Amino acid sequence: MTEDHAHQTGPTAGPDHEQRWAELADLVLIISREIQFRRYTDERAVHLSQSEGMVMRYLKSDPDAAPSRIAAATGLQRTNLSTVLRGLEQKGFIERRTHSGDGRGVTVHSTERGRNNTILVRREWATTLAEAANHDTEHLDAALALLSAVETGLTRTRPRNRATRPETGT
Repeated sequence: MTEDHAHQTGPTAGPDHEQRWAELADLVLIISREIQFRRYTDERAVHLSQSEGMVMRYLKSDPDAAPSRIAAATGLQRTNLSTVLRGLEQKGFIERRTHSGDGRGVTVHSTERGRNNTILVRREWATTLAEAANHDTEHLDAALALLSAVETGLTRTRPRNRATRPETGT
């Protein structure tokens, strides 16, 4: 594939659905990396690792989460999750609370600082993507629906025990 055709996604991409799905995967990975490479314009926004970001996004939908639920939802191994949670605690973005009578049960909660950072970062992402697309929202709902369905399908069919967890595939 030549450089000129590397980002061809319109009707001229051809009827080969497999090729178009591969193109979508490439674009999603490229867009994700481009978002991660950018510096935030708001000095209060704190950059997080990919794993830290996944945990903070999960806590938006489950603000009183047990570590086992976070691990299952994010696909992180429990040992890796423990490291990520320690880092988020050190940044003041989460706190762990004991919830059972015997003191062994723990839940994880976003702090106000963590919630505020999530809001700031999402605002930055929204601005970045809107500007990159020249604020064209014509196909935005369709893109959101498709990408949500893909995310749900990938999460639902995630392998349970992976020997390695690749950051990206090439």
